[in-house]
Amino acid sequence: MESCPEQAQTNNANRAPAPLLFVTAAGIIFIDFSTSNHQRQVIAMTEELEEVAPPEVHHYDEIGEVPWDIQNYWKQRHRIFTKYEEGVWLTDDAWFGVTPESIATKIAEHISTSAPKDKVVLIDAFAGAGGNSIAFAKSGRWKRVYAIEKNPAVLACAKHNAKIYGVDTKITWFEGDCFEILKTHLKDLGPFSVVFASPPWGGPGYRSDEIFNLQTMEPYSLDHLYKEYSIFSKHIVLYLPRTSDLRQLAKLVDDGKQVIVEHYCMEGASKALCAYYGDFKLSLSD
Repeated sequence: MESCPEQAQTNNANRAPAPLLFVTAAGIIFIDFSTSNHQRQVIAMTEELEEVAPPEVHHYDEIGEVPWDIQNYWKQRHRIFTKYEEGVWLTDDAWFGVTPESIATKIAEHISTSAPKDKVVLIDAFAGAGGNSIAFAKSGRWKRVYAIEKNPAVLACAKHNAKIYGVDTKITWFEGDCFEILKTHLKDLGPFSVVFASPPWGGPGYRSDEIFNLQTMEPYSLDHLYKEYSIFSKHIVLYLPRTSDLRQLAKLVDDGKQVIVEHYCMEGASKALCAYYGDFKLSLSD
């Protein structure tokens, strides 16, 4: 039996267009036209596309892959990130600056419990590969964590690592110079913020001097750091070498005020110290 040409034309006109599939940076999007009245139904697939690491970024599985100058750090990888085996990213230089996870967690606890209650924003001025930012986000204390890193490859590591720890949605990331970003993007948040800074410890004597001169620290001296941050907020925590000159830290404090200095240790040895400026109620028993 031959079909009626008019009927065939009507059936084709009523047929919904074929579904469309788009691959985007955010994932896979499926558009289905088959719903009633040909309304478009958009379904975003939850599985994201596999991330591609920048060329400077690595995840070393075997010691034979690791450059000789970071092999000792790689051997301690599970102290640095307990979830390292889940695919943590680092650049080769970033290994030297990551706060071990247990210390990052303790610092986050101290800041969370000792900062004034009206401080609801935490700004990590030198986010690096994300160790401290992740700990701050995990604490649950802050309405928002803002993390700043000027190296795009290292920032990619931080974002990726935050996903591994399940806190990526709690952190807002900025690529650029922390001093400029505080003056521009975050300028209105100062009264509500604590600034945490783990600056580079470059300069002569960091490893060899019995007392480290913080005014020779490169590329940012102690005076430069404190001057810039104290314009933005009066609540500042500086993560510094364990041999830092305490007299230099004390000179920044007004008469009648105090700076709390806390050493953070692993296996009975100090790894670094934090200087707490502002109205922190940090108990020595913590």
